Formats: sequence, structure tokens, C-alpha cells
Amino acid sequence: MDQAIKHCTAGIGIWEWASNDKGGEPDVVMACCGDVPTLETLAAVDLLRTHVPQLKVRVVNVVNLMTLQSPSEHPHGLPDSEFDALFTIDKPIVFAFHGYPWLIHRLTYRRAGHRNLHVRGYIEEGTTTTPFDMVVLNHMDRFSLVNEVIDRVPMLAERAAYAKQAIRDKLQDHKQYIAQYGDDMPEIREWQWDGRADTRARRTDTSADNV
Repeated sequence: MDQAIKHCTAGIGIWEWASNDKGGEPDVVMACCGDVPTLETLAAVDLLRTHVPQLKVRVVNVVNLMTLQSPSEHPHGLPDSEFDALFTIDKPIVFAFHGYPWLIHRLTYRRAGHRNLHVRGYIEEGTTTTPFDMVVLNHMDRFSLVNEVIDRVPMLAERAAYAKQAIRDKLQDHKQYIAQYGDDMPEIREWQWDGRADTRARRTDTSADNV
């Protein structure tokens, strides 16, 4: 609870318990704002830890959107040095947001790393369907976020064919399941962060060969 209070007071911060880049530079920054985007981001990180354990991922959670602006534009804004320390200036940033993507771009357009920012958010897609399918329709689901990372991190580009096919197949499974049962798959509904990703990330096996 103390950590949660500090995080919410600051309005933004690295979730060390969900990251594995401490002591070095991340290969990708996974940012999130909002309950559903945060859940999908953590699920995406869990998938990445499973299939690409050597990938260094930093998870940044945003509570106060005004921290993304500079102090000259809003009193809660982060100085450029602090913003760059969180997001880096040269690494891809995959940002899941519970609103229109353009808002994040608008808030950060003056930041040094803005060209590396790739936002997934609400694109006005939806119908009467399941909660997870609404996220899928707006390309903000865990599988789409993993796809985004694969597309943006250079070290993964040449080894991504099998991972992309697995993601495509999983999304097809999702479509077939909701068509038959009218509900999300149990593995989606019941997913929780349980810390096992940290154990998988420390393995020295060759799981990355499957990606």
C-alpha cells in the first residue's frame, strides 16, 4: 500500500516488479494508463518473458497524464531529464491507453523520444461483444501489444515469424471461442500476474530460438 500511495502521488513511475531491465538499458518500454490497458500490458509482458526471456522490458505506469507534459505547460509535468530517464530517448515505447491515441502524442510531441512512441488506444471500433473482444477490435489486446514489440525491436525482427503466427492463431482461437460460447476464453478471463514471469526471465534456456 505504501508503494501504491507513493506511485499515485508521483503520478508516474517504473514498476520494478514487472520490469527486468534494472542495472542496464531496456530494449523496449511498455507504458500503460488505465485499468484495462494496464492489465493487457502486464499480460503482454508475461508473454514476452515466456518467449523472449533475454528481452529487457521496462514497464512504466501512468496515473496522472499531465506528467507527460513539460513543466512549462503544466505544473505536474516532468522535466525533460526525468521524462527521458523513464522513457529513454532512443528505445521503442509501446503505450497502451484507455482513450484516443492522439492525446498521448499531443501531450508528448515536444519530448526527445516522441518519434519512438507507438500508442495503442481507442479507435472507435466496437459492437455488442465480450470485454476482451472490445480490446481486440481496438488493437490494444496483449497479443497486439506483443506484435507491436516484435515490429519495433530490431533484435526480434528476423526471428519473429513463428511468434507472429502463434499470435495470429491465438486471436483466431479467441474469435471462434466467443462465437461458440459468447464469453472470453478462461485463460483470458482468469489471467493474473503471479510473478512466475520473473522466474522464467532468469532461465538460461534457449526459449528465444522459438521466436
